[in-house]
Amino acid sequence: MRWSIKIGRIAGIGIYMHLTFLLLLGWFALSYYLPRRSAEDALWGVAFTLAVFGVIVLHELGHALAARHYGIETRDITLLPIGGVARLARMPEEPKQELVVAVAGPLVNVVIAGALFAGIVATGGFGPLSPEALQRGDVNPVLAIPFAERLFFVNVFLVLFNMIPAFPMDGGRVLRAVLAMFMGYAQATSAAALVGQGIAFLFGAIGLFGGNPMLLFIALFVWIGAAAEASVAQLRSAIAGLPVRRAMIRDFVTLSPTEPLRAAADQIVRGYQADFPVAEGERVVGILTLQDVLAGLSKAGPDAPVGDVMRADFRTSAPGESLDTALARLREGECPVMPVLDGGRLVGLLTVENVGELVMIREAVRAGREAVPRPLGPAAATDAMPAPQS
Repeated sequence: MRWSIKIGRIAGIGIYMHLTFLLLLGWFALSYYLPRRSAEDALWGVAFTLAVFGVIVLHELGHALAARHYGIETRDITLLPIGGVARLARMPEEPKQELVVAVAGPLVNVVIAGALFAGIVATGGFGPLSPEALQRGDVNPVLAIPFAERLFFVNVFLVLFNMIPAFPMDGGRVLRAVLAMFMGYAQATSAAALVGQGIAFLFGAIGLFGGNPMLLFIALFVWIGAAAEASVAQLRSAIAGLPVRRAMIRDFVTLSPTEPLRAAADQIVRGYQADFPVAEGERVVGILTLQDVLAGLSKAGPDAPVGDVMRADFRTSAPGESLDTALARLREGECPVMPVLDGGRLVGLLTVENVGELVMIREAVRAGREAVPRPLGPAAATDAMPAPQS
């Protein structure tokens, strides 16, 4: 993920932090500092925030290790201001596997909450707050609850929140996995997405009439997540069983690394192509996108060679590969174009837009076939004729 820096590696999985996460740390430091103007309070606030995101990393590792059990690798885990994201190489295909992977994350929080609860009880139990101390200002209101107790409540909240049966939370995937045991994957996803959007509508109504902006934000988050998951499932269903050759672009222009950017700009103006494979002979060495061309023209000028601005971090596919699998790999990468190679020879290009166009065409053809009236049989024709008048 762009704007992310690597902060470590656990169980062979890279842990990354998005740079916007630093803004969150700064905001929490300020919110802890202001009540008493105390730098010590600010440090405790940052420490607690880091502890919470440590718990989130463990939560995502639960998903990742469960997926690894089924032979699914995790590319990385990224910390964002809204939580953590574990990028799996692919989603589990069996409903039972998806159920296990989805539940594994919240189970980690259950274990952590249980350990914290046992430790708190063993050291005297949950202590009451002191209103007098808060009024005197001896205690920062946000630090009034002991560290371990706050972390316990955070884990309980993470379990309850993540098990809401709505995408993109784990509960939505649990619901989809259970439904997929009794119906098709796309149908199960649509049903789970409908439930999620119903929950989002409920949260939105409560937030709107109750004056709670946080519930409104959660409602929007859930609604968008449910719609996106349903869209992906419908796309997967539409292209299931199709090979890459059915969606790849066959008519394209290839550039050489030594050609000037002016040549790419001329092709963009004259034709329909905006992204170009870059090849030396028959070997593809890079991809030049429209964004690369514009950035290169701005920084290096039209005479700069294509090889200086092209992307070398592209992935490839084969004509006979499953379109579903290739599309998933294409979306995971940073390059929006995937060369299709047949025995090392470039035979096509695959883009998300072209797959979408293929799906729209297939859906239009299918709708047209369903709209064509079927011929009437003898019995049906007889029934359709008007009765004789006496």
